Amino acid sequence: MVELILVPSPLLGPASWAPVADLLGARVATVDELDRTQAEGVVLVPHSNAGLHAPRLAERLGARATVYVDAALPAGGASDTALAPPRFLDFLSRLADDAGLLPPWSHWWDDADVDPLFPDAATRAAVEAEQPRLPVSSFETRVPVPDGWADRPSAYLAFGGTYAEEIRLAHDRGWPVLGLPGRHLHQLVAPAEVAAAITDLTGRLLG
Repeated sequence: MVELILVPSPLLGPASWAPVADLLGARVATVDELDRTQAEGVVLVPHSNAGLHAPRLAERLGARATVYVDAALPAGGASDTALAPPRFLDFLSRLADDAGLLPPWSHWWDDADVDPLFPDAATRAAVEAEQPRLPVSSFETRVPVPDGWADRPSAYLAFGGTYAEEIRLAHDRGWPVLGLPGRHLHQLVAPAEVAAAITDLTGRLLG
């Protein structure tokens, strides 16, 4: 039996995966939780920046496969990867307060850009209630990347073209790739559609 573990972005929390988890009977676990626990025979489903942590988590847990969902990917062939490229780190530095803390993720952008990410105000409130305030210094760290990570059974599910480079890399590596028209939190807007796509990709990887 396959256990799916849905991994939210470190900038969000379990509520960002809750509707899909309910449909799939899946577990939601943060990057920090997976660093402290053991699991066997799992399929990891990381979203957004959790994708940068997924290769080392997959190796540590002996994951059977990874389905990246609108997620960042490590640089190919590198032994570690930056959590934020230099230009984006400059942007974050301007957002930080005098103590070096960033506002919650949804406050990095204008409401006109954030509101369409959520199906309703209640869902937005639930997700925002879990958003941590991280120090900008945390984005200056680098995440270790195991050798051969891209050769492990992997697939990519994209919401629109935000991660165009990652989509191209997934195709180049021969991974199964699916695209759904939507924004970055499409799993909240159309959970049944996203759950079906994850099921499809998992089935392709595991046969």
